[in-house]
Amino acid sequence: MLDLLRTRRSIRKYKSTPISSEQLEQLKEAVLRSPSSRGLDPWEFIFVQDKILLEQLSSAKQHGAEFIKNAALAIVICADPDVCDVWIEDGSIASIITHLAAHSLGLGSCWVQIRLRQTADGTDSEARVRQILGIPDPIRVLSMVAIGQPDQKLRPVAKDKLKYHKLHTDRW
Repeated sequence: MLDLLRTRRSIRKYKSTPISSEQLEQLKEAVLRSPSSRGLDPWEFIFVQDKILLEQLSSAKQHGAEFIKNAALAIVICADPDVCDVWIEDGSIASIITHLAAHSLGLGSCWVQIRLRQTADGTDSEARVRQILGIPDPIRVLSMVAIGQPDQKLRPVAKDKLKYHKLHTDRW
């Protein structure tokens, strides 16, 4: 696990190669194994592979979503706030599970914040994604994770560059 954390990087450039059906099935299993508070599983996942939809989703946020149009897959991470009061936390856990699962399969991924963001024209990003994908109320959109065959290789962050000053023992 530590090796996955050491080598995982946010990948924003993808080859045009599709991901395999086996990789897709493994990603589906991984997200469904995401832990949630009290086992309530408020999350819902939309696996988007349609190129037209990926293109539309790439403009769902003013900055930092354009690379989705070149991904083989975007997993839209949603949750039902009526099911669990910590749906944001549960969706965030599912987002990192998605990243680590993709990396373990040799795929690149990058997280895209949707909640509390806006499109270039000032429209609420969440409303835009809900409209594109037909997401019903009361389901909320937390994030999207772009996934594909990486077309860039980023070096791991060196251990001596880690922010050890952020660690505290026993007390602040």
